[in-house]
This record gives sequence, structure tokens and C-alpha cells, in this order.
Amino acid sequence: MISKVVPADSVYHTCRYICNKPGSEVLATDGVREFDYKLMAEDFIRQQQLRPGKQKAFFHGILSFHPTEKPSNETLTTIAAQYLDRLGIVDTQYSIVKHTDRSHLHLHVVANMVDNNGNVIKDNFTGMRGKKVAQQLTQEYKLIPAIKKDLALTNLENMNEHEVVRYKIYMAIAENLPNCNSLNDLVTRLKHQGIDTQFKYKGQTQEIQGVSFKTGNYSFKGSQVDRKFSFAGLQKALTDGIKENLDTVPDEKEETIQHTSTKETFRKIHSLSKSNSQNTFSDGGYKRAADVLKQMNKAFDDLVKPEHSDDHLPYELTQEGYRRKKKKQSHKHKR
Repeated sequence: MISKVVPADSVYHTCRYICNKPGSEVLATDGVREFDYKLMAEDFIRQQQLRPGKQKAFFHGILSFHPTEKPSNETLTTIAAQYLDRLGIVDTQYSIVKHTDRSHLHLHVVANMVDNNGNVIKDNFTGMRGKKVAQQLTQEYKLIPAIKKDLALTNLENMNEHEVVRYKIYMAIAENLPNCNSLNDLVTRLKHQGIDTQFKYKGQTQEIQGVSFKTGNYSFKGSQVDRKFSFAGLQKALTDGIKENLDTVPDEKEETIQHTSTKETFRKIHSLSKSNSQNTFSDGGYKRAADVLKQMNKAFDDLVKPEHSDDHLPYELTQEGYRRKKKKQSHKHKR
């Protein structure tokens, strides 16, 4: 199970999305009406007005489960309630809604950050704390920690056009990147599949700062397609460094669900250090030693990095999606 905390600037917009999505089911509520999203939003807003100056007054967390897992509604409700409790979001209104519109089951947990007594609930680092709580609950309920994209389980039929295009770009990069020797090679291969690669340069210089991919009317930054497809991520994948060393560790297998232990990761880092130390200073080098140390530091950073969600935020709930919807509504009113 994975946690992702997303913005809930408009509770009305959030309630409409979680309640009206095809396949949605309200599992539990406290202090808000569940049979109509408009009434649910009104109830949330009424309590929020006890502290009208409170910024970011609503919590919205998404709990995603592995596609093979189908916990009962009772178990899902219990998990969501414990999730809120461990985040310190207690004695307040909340709504727990199940979505089955994708290949994996997921919950939308919305709560008021103004409690029933008009007190403000602390919201420091809820994103990071949510990930840690989800990891704890995953272990306690013996769930699968789905931490890597699984294209075979991605249900494109249930995505909107924006999401479908992004996943197609992801698949094109993922399939071609292992066979590329340079960035130009990747650009050429993607071009043959109808995907244009565009670079962002620093000022008037030739220094590349970022990369984006465009097909049809849609364009995505590399990091929007996937975190590892940013310009820096692509460079890392294309260089002869830590990736090559880690990929050649004996008995290492490509799996759609990967759960590498801390001990195993440190073993790989040690292996990298040992394989490079034999020629670190033989070819003139402090520069080579610095490169090896830099590679090991990157490996350690990957190890301690919090578990991330591959359940991309639905386009309707992204800042861009929300702005486009507001702009469209504004044009309608002007007419």
C-alpha cells in the first residue's frame, strides 16, 4: 500500500471528484452527509468556518493497493481510520471513499483540519508522515508494497486522454532507453514513434536544464512522465556508472514488484566500491575516486529516499486540471 497526500484547495471540487467517479463507493463518514457530494462539501465548509483564516483547511490522502489485493470494505475502513489516527487527524470530520476505476483499488481519505471543537489540526509534513504510516500499515496487514510501475497492470481504458498519452510516452521511453547509447539515440527512436523531444536551455547558453516530450496536442516535462525521466534522470541512466554495476549483480532479476532489503542494497554498494577500488588510483586518480564516491552517495540517497507513489494523481485533481476547469467555467458564465 502507498500513501500520497494531494492538494485539496477546493473541498467542493474534491468531494465531487471522489463521489462522482464511476465505481466510487463511500465506505464511511463522520460529521458529513454521504449521499450527496454538495451536502458533503457544505458540511466540511461549515466546520472550516470556525477558523476562516486557516490555510489548507482540508486533508486529502490517497491510499493505493496492489492490483492483486482486494481487501474487504471493513478492512479498508479500518486501515483508513488508523491512517488518520496515526497522522494525528482525530476528532474531526472525514470521508472515506473507495475507487475501483483503475486496475488497482484505492481509497480517497478527506478530512477537515479544523476539528469538531474549532481547533486547528497540525499539518506539518503530512506527505512524508503519510508515507511512513502507510509503510507501517502495509507490514501490519501483510500487504504488498507496490513501489514500481507495472505496465502490464495499467488499465488504459479507465484513463482520460491526457493520462493515456502520458503512459504511452512512458512506455516508449521505458522500451527504448535500455537500447540507447546516447541521448540523441533516444531522441531519434522516439521521433520514429511520433514523440518529439524538446530541451530547455539556460538563458542564451547551450546548457540544457530540462527536457519535455510532445505528441499531438500534449506535452509533458520529463519528470511529469516519470521522476526518473527528468533530464538528470535520463543522463544517469545513459552513463556507464552505478546503473551498469547494479544491473550486473548476480541473481538480480527484473520484477514488477520489487522489495529490496536494506542489507541487499548495502551489499550492492559495497560490491560497487570493491569493483572500482582496484583501479581507482591506477589510472591517475583522484578524479576517478571522486566519481566512485559520488556514485556511492547517489546509491545511498536512493536507499534512504521515502517510498514514492506510482499512482499518478488524476488529471482532474492536478493544479493544471483544476485551472483548466475553472477557466472553462469562467468562459461559460461570460456567455
